[in-house]
Amino acid sequence: MSLTRLIAPAALVALLAGCAGNPPENPPTPLKDISTSVSLNTVWAEGVGSLGRARYPISPALGGGMIYAGSAEGHLEAIDTASGEVRWETDLDYHISSGLTLDSGRLYFGTRDGHILSVDATNGDIAWKSNVASEVLAPPQLNSGLVVTQGIDGTLTALDRFSGEQKWLYTASQPALTLRGTGTPRTIEPVTFAGFSNGRLTAFDNRSGAPLWSQQIAVPRGRTDVDQLVDINGQPLLTKDGRLFVTSYNGRIVALNARNGQPIWQRDESSYTTPLLAGDYLFTINDKSDILALDAKSGQVIWQTDDLQGRKLSAPALIDGKLAVGDYKGYVHVLDARSGELIGRDNIGGDGISVGLLSDGQHLYALNNDGTLVAYTLKARQ
Repeated sequence: MSLTRLIAPAALVALLAGCAGNPPENPPTPLKDISTSVSLNTVWAEGVGSLGRARYPISPALGGGMIYAGSAEGHLEAIDTASGEVRWETDLDYHISSGLTLDSGRLYFGTRDGHILSVDATNGDIAWKSNVASEVLAPPQLNSGLVVTQGIDGTLTALDRFSGEQKWLYTASQPALTLRGTGTPRTIEPVTFAGFSNGRLTAFDNRSGAPLWSQQIAVPRGRTDVDQLVDINGQPLLTKDGRLFVTSYNGRIVALNARNGQPIWQRDESSYTTPLLAGDYLFTINDKSDILALDAKSGQVIWQTDDLQGRKLSAPALIDGKLAVGDYKGYVHVLDARSGELIGRDNIGGDGISVGLLSDGQHLYALNNDGTLVAYTLKARQ
């Protein structure tokens, strides 16, 4: 049995405050009045079901005019993005624990008891299920023949996407204490890029699972287990020209050459969310919940804001040239992507927002921890 201990990122604030009652290092910044130039208009809202006390990262999946969402208890729904109408819903005999992935008419996700399920996206019927080594929190990733999934025990498993049969398995070393969560792999046809809780990013040959190269993104420092946390909890971001952008906790954000893993630039910045690229702007949220826009070519800061510091921000989404994030109180914040200025907000409550927001270009979608999924349109105020 693994002795690895897990800690949720949000719990670090309380842990770092210590037993002596010291205030947290980054207390939530109170919200200030802003000059609102964008309104968030609710198109529809649907109660899908709670993410559970552990706040499982059950991020919805978008595609084909539908959004698919699930609860920790195994409720699954397909919702029309335009109207909010529930096209089908089902209650599974499995507790969902990972984000959902949609590909070619199938939904893929992981469960608390270490299963990967493939579900027909037209009716919710289970096509196949497969056992893996541990609980899965990261959404499975696919290419034309494989489903690649990462478990909380440091295993990376490749399954046949049509049958669920295991094709290969890799196990990474685990430190004594890790963040509760795992990096999400980035899978393309020939290779998979995966980051682990030991701070390493590795490229794998999808034919065999053999490592092609490995790069240390974050190096453990300090004397305590907390000081030495170096998890890669986000997903590597791959560009068409072969650059990888990777974040790490207590480490760096790094741009690498995807072919050989060699760094192009690096910047000391602790983060456990996936970065977002728009043109030459690379958006990232650090562990203080500062939001940064970096020059993707050099890593230089274009702008940085601490207006939402300490508010435990979700991963961002981009819509109509605007950046949107959720926070621990259930607020959805909209920022001007070129300046970082706060220009709009709304509150959906529900014990906060911990999964990343989504956008299909028409709507912005926010799922709170109590399981209410809200679709917004953004409209400029006159």
